[in-house]
Amino acid sequence: MPVDLDPAAFDAMVERALDGLPDDLARLVDNVVVLVEPEAPADDPDLLGLYDGLALTERPANHSGMLPDRILLFRGPLLDMADSEADLEEEVRITVVHEVAHHFGLDDARLHELGWG
Repeated sequence: MPVDLDPAAFDAMVERALDGLPDDLARLVDNVVVLVEPEAPADDPDLLGLYDGLALTERPANHSGMLPDRILLFRGPLLDMADSEADLEEEVRITVVHEVAHHFGLDDARLHELGWG
Protein backbone atom coordinates (compact mmCIF):
# COMPACT_ATOMS: atom_id res chain seq x y z
CA MET A 1 0.00 0.00 0.00
CA PRO A 2 1.54 3.33 -1.02
CA VAL A 3 2.26 5.91 1.65
CA ASP A 4 0.01 8.98 1.70
CA LEU A 5 2.08 12.03 2.61
CA ASP A 6 1.30 15.64 1.77
CA PRO A 7 3.83 17.59 -0.32
CA ALA A 8 5.05 19.75 2.59
CA ALA A 9 5.83 16.69 4.73
CA PHE A 10 7.57 15.06 1.77
CA ASP A 11 9.67 18.21 1.22
CA ALA A 12 10.65 18.12 4.90
CA MET A 13 11.74 14.51 4.44
CA VAL A 14 13.94 15.57 1.51
CA GLU A 15 15.44 18.35 3.64
CA ARG A 16 16.28 15.83 6.38
CA ALA A 17 17.98 13.61 3.80
CA LEU A 18 20.05 16.56 2.56
CA ASP A 19 20.86 17.63 6.12
CA GLY A 20 22.03 14.07 6.77
CA LEU A 21 24.81 14.30 4.20
CA PRO A 22 28.22 14.43 5.89
CA ASP A 23 29.37 18.06 6.25
CA ASP A 24 32.63 17.41 4.38
CA LEU A 25 30.65 16.06 1.43
CA ALA A 26 27.87 18.65 1.54
CA ARG A 27 30.42 21.49 1.38
CA LEU A 28 31.65 20.14 -1.95
CA VAL A 29 28.25 20.16 -3.63
CA ASP A 30 28.52 23.04 -6.08
CA ASN A 31 25.83 24.88 -8.05
CA VAL A 32 23.05 22.30 -7.59
CA VAL A 33 19.38 22.80 -6.86
CA VAL A 34 17.20 19.99 -5.48
CA LEU A 35 13.63 19.95 -6.74
CA VAL A 36 10.68 17.71 -6.02
CA GLU A 37 8.43 16.90 -8.95
CA PRO A 38 5.03 15.28 -8.45
CA GLU A 39 5.63 12.51 -11.00
CA ALA A 40 8.44 10.98 -13.03
CA PRO A 41 8.66 11.57 -16.79
CA ALA A 42 6.08 9.65 -18.84
CA ASP A 43 8.83 7.70 -20.61
CA ASP A 44 10.19 6.39 -17.27
CA PRO A 45 7.29 6.41 -14.79
CA ASP A 46 9.10 4.37 -12.11
CA LEU A 47 12.09 6.70 -11.93
CA LEU A 48 12.75 7.85 -8.34
CA GLY A 49 15.30 10.57 -9.00
CA LEU A 50 17.43 12.16 -11.69
CA TYR A 51 20.65 14.16 -11.79
CA ASP A 52 20.47 16.68 -14.62
CA GLY A 53 23.77 18.44 -15.08
CA LEU A 54 27.49 18.18 -15.59
CA ALA A 55 29.31 16.17 -12.91
CA LEU A 56 32.11 17.91 -11.04
CA THR A 57 34.58 15.50 -12.64
CA GLU A 58 33.53 16.68 -16.12
CA ARG A 59 33.28 20.42 -15.56
CA PRO A 60 35.72 22.69 -17.34
CA ALA A 61 37.67 25.29 -15.37
CA ASN A 62 35.46 28.05 -16.79
CA HIS A 63 32.18 26.48 -15.65
CA SER A 64 31.25 29.51 -13.52
CA GLY A 65 28.20 31.52 -14.46
CA MET A 66 26.26 28.45 -15.64
CA LEU A 67 22.75 27.63 -14.54
CA PRO A 68 22.72 25.20 -11.61
CA ASP A 69 22.58 21.47 -12.09
CA ARG A 70 19.37 19.86 -10.88
CA ILE A 71 18.60 16.90 -8.70
CA LEU A 72 15.00 15.92 -9.29
CA LEU A 73 13.13 13.69 -6.87
CA PHE A 74 9.85 12.20 -8.06
CA ARG A 75 7.35 12.13 -5.22
CA GLY A 76 4.74 9.83 -6.82
CA PRO A 77 7.01 6.85 -7.52
CA LEU A 78 8.72 7.21 -4.13
CA LEU A 79 5.35 7.22 -2.36
CA ASP A 80 4.18 4.25 -4.43
CA MET A 81 7.14 2.05 -3.54
CA ALA A 82 7.10 2.67 0.21
CA ASP A 83 5.11 0.59 2.69
CA SER A 84 5.49 2.99 5.62
CA GLU A 85 6.77 6.48 6.40
CA ALA A 86 9.96 4.96 7.78
CA ASP A 87 10.42 3.01 4.54
CA LEU A 88 9.76 6.19 2.54
CA GLU A 89 12.28 8.17 4.58
CA GLU A 90 14.92 5.53 3.85
CA GLU A 91 14.09 5.47 0.12
CA VAL A 92 14.28 9.27 -0.05
CA ARG A 93 17.65 9.19 1.72
CA ILE A 94 18.99 6.53 -0.64
CA THR A 95 17.73 8.44 -3.68
CA VAL A 96 19.28 11.72 -2.49
CA VAL A 97 22.64 10.03 -1.87
CA HIS A 98 22.43 8.29 -5.26
CA GLU A 99 21.78 11.55 -7.14
CA VAL A 100 24.41 13.50 -5.18
CA ALA A 101 26.87 10.75 -6.09
CA HIS A 102 26.14 11.43 -9.77
CA HIS A 103 27.05 15.08 -9.10
CA PHE A 104 30.45 13.83 -7.95
CA GLY A 105 30.88 11.75 -11.10
CA LEU A 106 29.88 8.27 -9.97
CA ASP A 107 27.92 6.40 -12.63
CA ASP A 108 25.17 3.83 -12.03
CA ALA A 109 27.54 0.88 -12.47
CA ARG A 110 29.87 2.17 -9.73
CA LEU A 111 26.92 2.99 -7.47
CA HIS A 112 25.63 -0.58 -7.86
CA GLU A 113 29.10 -1.89 -6.93
CA LEU A 114 28.97 0.26 -3.78
CA GLY A 115 25.44 -0.91 -2.92
CA TRP A 116 23.71 2.39 -3.76
CA GLY A 117 22.20 1.35 -7.09
